[in-house]
Amino acid sequence: QVQLVESGGGLVQAGGSLRLSCTASGRTFSSYAMAWFRQAPGKAREFVARINWSNGSGYYADSVKGRFTISRDNAKNTVYLQMNSLEPDDTAVYYCAVTNPSGNLIYSWGRGTQVTVSS
Repeated sequence: QVQLVESGGGLVQAGGSLRLSCTASGRTFSSYAMAWFRQAPGKAREFVARINWSNGSGYYADSVKGRFTISRDNAKNTVYLQMNSLEPDDTAVYYCAVTNPSGNLIYSWGRGTQVTVSS
C-alpha cells in the first residue's frame, strides 16, 4: 500500500487557521483521489474533503464549505488542507487517505494528526 504521512496538526484558538499536509510515497495509481477525513473520540469517522489527482476537482463536506480548501502539489505528491475560521466542533484526528476518484473506496490511510480548537 501507499504510505501516507500527515503533518501540521496542533492546538489553535477558535477563529484561527491551520494547514495540514499529507505526503504519499511507495506506490502509484493510474486514477485516484486524495482525501481528508476526521474522527472525534467516540464518534464515526467522517468525510471532510477530497481532490481528484488528475484534474484537481475538489469536493467538500457541507460542514466545512467556505472555510476549508483542499489543494495538491503533484511534484511533491502532497495534498494540503487549509483550515480557516476553525471552530471547537472541528476538533478531531484528521486522516489523509488515497481513494478512487469518486471517493467511495479507500485504498490507504495515514495515521492521523490531532487538531484541537479551543473556545
